[in-house]
Amino acid sequence: MTIWTDLTGIDFELRTVDAGGVPTRALIAGEGPDVIFLHGTSGHLEAFSRNFVPHVNAGFRCHAIDALGHGYTGKPDYNYEIPRYVEHLVNYLDAMGIEKANLVGESLGGWTAGVLASEQPDRVQALQLVAAGGTKANPEVMERIKNSTTKAAMENDISLTRDRLHLLMHDAEKDVSEELVEIRYAIYHQPEFQRNLHNLLCLQNMEIRQRNLMRPEQLQAITAPTLIVWGSNNPFGDVPEAHAMQENVPGSELKIFPNCGHWPQHEHADDYNPLSIRFLLDNQ
Repeated sequence: MTIWTDLTGIDFELRTVDAGGVPTRALIAGEGPDVIFLHGTSGHLEAFSRNFVPHVNAGFRCHAIDALGHGYTGKPDYNYEIPRYVEHLVNYLDAMGIEKANLVGESLGGWTAGVLASEQPDRVQALQLVAAGGTKANPEVMERIKNSTTKAAMENDISLTRDRLHLLMHDAEKDVSEELVEIRYAIYHQPEFQRNLHNLLCLQNMEIRQRNLMRPEQLQAITAPTLIVWGSNNPFGDVPEAHAMQENVPGSELKIFPNCGHWPQHEHADDYNPLSIRFLLDNQ
């Protein structure tokens, strides 16, 4: 299977959108209510290739974007803290003429989406927090992310990129294709990506992370219908983290996939897609 195969059956475009002066790579397909898929730290829009066809066929206009400083989106020289990611997301919505969107945020993307939902509820129709980061500051996890990403980006050994992707998945032999490895290797080895890696990894600095965390009161301010999705074997956040989110986000649902790591939408796409579509259809 390849990403091209994942997208078979729908018309789509891959384009660059000017989001507040930041050129932003976006995969866009479908017609209907807007669903914005947001990836995690050092990731890219290909994280959602297994989700587009079912969501488009269910009647949604889907967008997957490379976040600020990630993928092939612009990489300005400043720390990428959460307010910057939120600003970039809002600028993308404005550039696309989207007043209110359904947000699906994985890891860092969930952190960004959750903060936007708490601060600007009028912009969020429904929210999915997929293995979302941002409620904990675990030094061991932060160091693992920082070290594995730095090695993969700064050394010309593609096996280090493969190792970085393997960290995400419970069954890496099944879910990490060589195509995905090659895509991420090419992204990591852009000179501009390497120059700004310290900006991308700033949230792995304890002082910076602490001032960006989603505190319980911020989660409690979320009014959008919320679905929390987690993997039982998430290497970057234990299951109690997901339960704490559910307890704090009013009226939220929680789904935990067994034998699943940090990419539920990819590792368990056949189960995740109908769950997501049902939730979205119920909350338009």
